[in-house]
Amino acid sequence: MANIIVLDPGHGGVDPGAIGNGIQEKDLTLGIALRTAAFLRGYGADVRLTRTADRVFSNDKRADLHARVSFANNINASYFISLHINSGGGTGFESYIAERGASEETGRRREIVHRQVKAVFTGEGLPDRGMKAANFAVLRETRMPSVLLEYGFIDKEKDASLLKDALFLDRLARATAEGIARAIGVNFFKK
Repeated sequence: MANIIVLDPGHGGVDPGAIGNGIQEKDLTLGIALRTAAFLRGYGADVRLTRTADRVFSNDKRADLHARVSFANNINASYFISLHINSGGGTGFESYIAERGASEETGRRREIVHRQVKAVFTGEGLPDRGMKAANFAVLRETRMPSVLLEYGFIDKEKDASLLKDALFLDRLARATAEGIARAIGVNFFKK
């Protein structure tokens, strides 16, 4: 059976997510997801996105999160990656898995993806905030290994200036794609 990778660009539509320094989380997550999907597809991966435009499944936040999870569960995805941008005065990169019920495989995959992505941030002098666990719906309710990535802080000037840089976003997407490919153990690297 083929590996189906689901990329979930956080927020969208009426829900902008975090806002700061003239940018919105919903736009950044979509851009990173589209770039990541392009890299993965270039390697031959079967990639599906929960959104490919500025929209959501539902304007009701709880219903929207449930629909994102159902989308992945209904297609028997092999891996679910939710992409987000942080806020709240910090800086750097962090990743999350479910705080309860996460399998050993989920942890193993997250470590691989985290290592790839954190190198992009630490290469720019931003900190690795670590691998964490949380009770997020998209992690708790998915039936496959899943991870939530927080790519920097939109309200921190240095992080935001990088998130406005197309070359940085390309490097971030490539690192994410390479981490995913390595995490699921499929050699997509044909090019």
